[in-house]
Amino acid sequence: MNAANLIPHHDVKLLDEAGRLAALHRYEVLDTPREEAFDRITALVRSVFGVPICTVSLIDADRQWFKSCIGLANREGSRDTSFCTHTIMEREPLYIPDAKLDPRFADNPLVNGDPFIRSYLGIPLATPDGYNIGSLCVIDVVPREYRPEQIEILKSFAALVVDELELRRIAQTDHLTGAVTRRGFTLELEKSLARFHRAGHPTALVMLDIDHFKRVNDTYGHPAGDLVLRTVAAELTAQLRQSDTLGRLGGEEFGILLQDVEMEYALNTAERLRSRLESLVIPFDAPLRVTASFGIAGLDSQVGAVPQWLALADEALYAAKRSGRNRCCVAQGVEAVAPGLGRHG
Repeated sequence: MNAANLIPHHDVKLLDEAGRLAALHRYEVLDTPREEAFDRITALVRSVFGVPICTVSLIDADRQWFKSCIGLANREGSRDTSFCTHTIMEREPLYIPDAKLDPRFADNPLVNGDPFIRSYLGIPLATPDGYNIGSLCVIDVVPREYRPEQIEILKSFAALVVDELELRRIAQTDHLTGAVTRRGFTLELEKSLARFHRAGHPTALVMLDIDHFKRVNDTYGHPAGDLVLRTVAAELTAQLRQSDTLGRLGGEEFGILLQDVEMEYALNTAERLRSRLESLVIPFDAPLRVTASFGIAGLDSQVGAVPQWLALADEALYAAKRSGRNRCCVAQGVEAVAPGLGRHG
């Protein structure tokens, strides 16, 4: 069946697949670890409805991916066979009392094979701007009838899922600097690490710390310190690619995730940023100047978890601090000094 034939022609956003995918990707949630807020909802839904399977399913370009899934072992599956692909094509819930009696699903491999779906109820997850990015669904291995009031209850739970996605997105931005929060940055590292182990894409983590930042606060006050943090973050953002991620890890420490780059590129980028910060003159009552120290850590098969990756970059950062500040060091004890490095901060 042609999917377009399932979509009401008066609802333009249901036809706008590019816009829908853009809305989904704005949440930056795909391939992130499980989170208690979403698992709590699916666990409660499964208990309330007495079903073996409940999922928060997000529909990407060619797959469905489960932000939360109770009752299924996989974190993702094919979009072509998923029930939730049909759910996002409508504004109303998709209710299938018996999949074997529904011509759309009677021959579906998920009906005739594992997990042997017989009944399905899915509520579209509609973003505030009107795009269906996935569904909250309950699944059973036997035929099920749902009363209208039960469907309304599941709609309320679906609204909670969207609220959590919105809160998650807001919580990922540091209000002072505009950088990603530590929590959000860690989630980006999780995605990059999974991507590296799945497809081998080279990626580098850069950590930097503003040298003698406490001296700025002690001498000029916290407004000056805040100005330095905002200015440094703005300068770093201006120098990075759109695909790179700047995060504020805490205090005067920042992290930069460089996607699809070899270590030579990462080191050159760190040195360029170091030089730019060194040349900054920040207008205040008295002009302010700062420097920063940088640590760089790439990925290899030995890096199995984000805390290990962060520790490698942190070790390199403190090697830069110990050896004089205002310089770049590479992880695993190998210091690479580009032209112009070696000056004390």
